[in-house]
Amino acid sequence: MVKRKGKKAADEEKNVQPEAAEGAARPKTDKISDEGGLSELEQARKDAADNYDKYLRISAEFENYKKRVSKDRTDLINFSNEKLLRDLLPVLDSLDRALDHVSNSGDFDAFVEGLGLINEKLQGMLEKHGVEKIEAVGKDFDPNYHEALMQVENGTYENNKVVEEFEKGYLLNGRLLRPSKVTVSKNKTDQE
Repeated sequence: MVKRKGKKAADEEKNVQPEAAEGAARPKTDKISDEGGLSELEQARKDAADNYDKYLRISAEFENYKKRVSKDRTDLINFSNEKLLRDLLPVLDSLDRALDHVSNSGDFDAFVEGLGLINEKLQGMLEKHGVEKIEAVGKDFDPNYHEALMQVENGTYENNKVVEEFEKGYLLNGRLLRPSKVTVSKNKTDQE
């Protein structure tokens, strides 16, 4: 005789799941694992929060860096000539003393001598900062260092030589600061 199972027993048998095959992946859950560690989701959330915190810190540091660099650049532009100007002040003081002396004494020769000393002091200070004169008179005309204001026929100089210098030219550490303004010689034409 076959025993009939009750309706309740039959329903329970239908709900019984077969054991998962060995090696088959188990579904992930938000529950704490058997080992006592955090679940993968909780760990991912913690890592995301840590990464976001690092991002905020790095972003703030970068903004501070940009502000610092901007301030340093502004300071560099505003104060780059400080050393040169500090060296110019004694020359200005000497010029003031020379003007006071000439107005009180009226000795013109002493004034001229004083101006010569001030000029030497100024030239020395400029050389100290890498400024040097361009020697032009008697040299070949070079458009890289000379600006020709006019050409003259001259029997003393060869063709394309600098005859006269109107304004001195200067180099700053080998780079052109200002060209010399000059007169250049030219040969007489054959027609004349």
